Amino acid sequence: MQPNPVSRPVFRFAPSPNGYLHLGHALSALLNFDMARAAGGRLLLRIEDIDPARCKPEFEQAIYEDLEWLGIEWGRPVRRQSEYIAEYRAALEKLEKNGLVYPAFESRTEIARLVAARGLDWPHDPDGAPLYPARKLPAAERKQKAESGEPYALRLDLDAALRQLKIPLSWTETSEGVARSIEAKPERWGDVILGRKETPASYHLSVVLDDALQGVTHIVRGLDLYESTSVHRLLQEILGLPAPVYHHHRLIVDADGKKLAKRDPSTTLRDLRAQGWTAKDVQNAIK
Repeated sequence: MQPNPVSRPVFRFAPSPNGYLHLGHALSALLNFDMARAAGGRLLLRIEDIDPARCKPEFEQAIYEDLEWLGIEWGRPVRRQSEYIAEYRAALEKLEKNGLVYPAFESRTEIARLVAARGLDWPHDPDGAPLYPARKLPAAERKQKAESGEPYALRLDLDAALRQLKIPLSWTETSEGVARSIEAKPERWGDVILGRKETPASYHLSVVLDDALQGVTHIVRGLDLYESTSVHRLLQEILGLPAPVYHHHRLIVDADGKKLAKRDPSTTLRDLRAQGWTAKDVQNAIK
């Protein structure tokens, strides 16, 4: 589904409160803020706190403080994923009803053993993980395992999803200063996880639902998520959701060329501010 014309573009910044924001987050947040203003649009803030084991209230509070310090303004109210669990479950139930997801009961160790048995040439996804060696159990066996309390992941049936497509799958990318059409290749990801027994939705599913429910028209995020857009476009199509415009920006890396991590205090906005940095210093550092 292509984006509908809208009178006012909507951008979003969507951090997870599982650590303190760093310079990489500052780049993404400021780009979203600046691009929203330039387009005459508005910026929304979403707190992606769907993982209660890792997300902490103190990190969420720090997000608000860091963004205010940077001079960023956003629309209210803030959407917090933990308040919309029912919507994610409803989407999974819809996909399951349509035969587009199935439960997989293998542990990581069992999956690694299955992959090893397939040989060294087994394909990997863009993140480097081996594709799931699909084993769709008979319905009666799946039901028995689920009722017995075995943990499971709900995986996308990629082949079934691709059969439902009515148009070639692509997205609009603006990262090089001009809108380009990029062919989506969700087959590179295989049967991705969309939820687990104990978790209502994976990142892939929750992000496309949130963007649609918030009316997001422009997604500005790091290049590390560029390949994920293929999965997101597929989910948007099979769920009947609109397709935003995408802009994937460069990443800020450390001295070893690795993407910045929240666990490194030397680059967190909180620690830089304590060292005497100003918001202008941050802007200069990420140019």
